[in-house]
Amino acid sequence: QVQLVESGGGLMQAGGSLTLSCVASGLPFTDYAMGWFRQAPGKEREFVAGISRSGLFRTSADSVKGRSTISRDNAKNTVTLGMNVLKPEDTAVYHCAAAAGYHWTSIAPHQADEYHYWGLGTQVTVSS
Repeated sequence: QVQLVESGGGLMQAGGSLTLSCVASGLPFTDYAMGWFRQAPGKEREFVAGISRSGLFRTSADSVKGRSTISRDNAKNTVTLGMNVLKPEDTAVYHCAAAAGYHWTSIAPHQADEYHYWGLGTQVTVSS
């Protein structure tokens, strides 16, 4: 049974930083490109950042570019998202997701329908 379990959410202050972690189990982790998405109330799910299977290649959305980092530890089946200079508009449920079928060095996809497995998410609320 595949599980992606996110942690690290909570109530944050604007201008602060966060670190979200996702632990994967039940799947060959290195076979999957990994991504982080978020969904705010009443809005569509939005790509935040992604990382290749190798961990060497990263991509991020324009909305978080320059203030986000994504990394993975293939030995621990973990992917981590860091964000700083938080804004109230960063408030959302953050999900990690796994995408199969990508080359070891391919950029992770930005489209949600390219991902095969999803975590239930962790709520991030940024107060002004």
